[in-house]
Amino acid sequence: MNVRTISGLVLLLLGAVLFLNQGETFGPGQIFAYFWPSLFVIPLALFFHWLYFAMVGRKGVGLLIPGGILFTAGVVCQIAMLFGNWGYMWPGFILAPAVGLFEFYWFGNRNKWLLIPINILTVLSLLFFAVFSLGSLYNSVVLSQPIFAIVFILAGAVILLMKKKDV
Repeated sequence: MNVRTISGLVLLLLGAVLFLNQGETFGPGQIFAYFWPSLFVIPLALFFHWLYFAMVGRKGVGLLIPGGILFTAGVVCQIAMLFGNWGYMWPGFILAPAVGLFEFYWFGNRNKWLLIPINILTVLSLLFFAVFSLGSLYNSVVLSQPIFAIVFILAGAVILLMKKKDV
C-alpha cells in the first residue's frame, strides 16, 4: 500500500467517526478507546501473515496460527467496541483459534486431524452466535410488542376452548 491509500483510508474512517459522533467530545483518548484493536491487535496479526507470505514461506507455517487468532480477535473486538455489543460478540473468541488452526491446516501439510478441533470450535461458536442473536431478537421484538402477547393468549384460549374431535 502506498501513502496515498493509507492516508485516504485514515481520513475516510476519521470522517465517518466524526459524522457519527453524537455531540460528544472527541479526542485522542476516544480514538484509542474505540480503535485500539485496529491500532494494535490487527496490525500485529497482519505482521504475522506478512512474515509467512513474504519472508519465511512454507517453513514458517506456524506463524499463521497466532496471525489468524489475533486477526479474528481483533475484528471481534473492533466490532464490539464500535457498536457496544460485547454481550453478543464473545463467541468470536471461540472462533478465533479455529481460524488460526484452519490457516495452519490450509497452508500447512493438511493434517486431517486438525479438522476435528476446527469443526468443534466453529460449530460451538456459530451455535452461541445463533442462540444469543435469536435471544436478542426474541427479547427486542416479541417481549416488547404487546400485540404478540395478545396473539399468543388468544391462540392458547382458542386451542383450549375448541371441541375435541372423536378419532
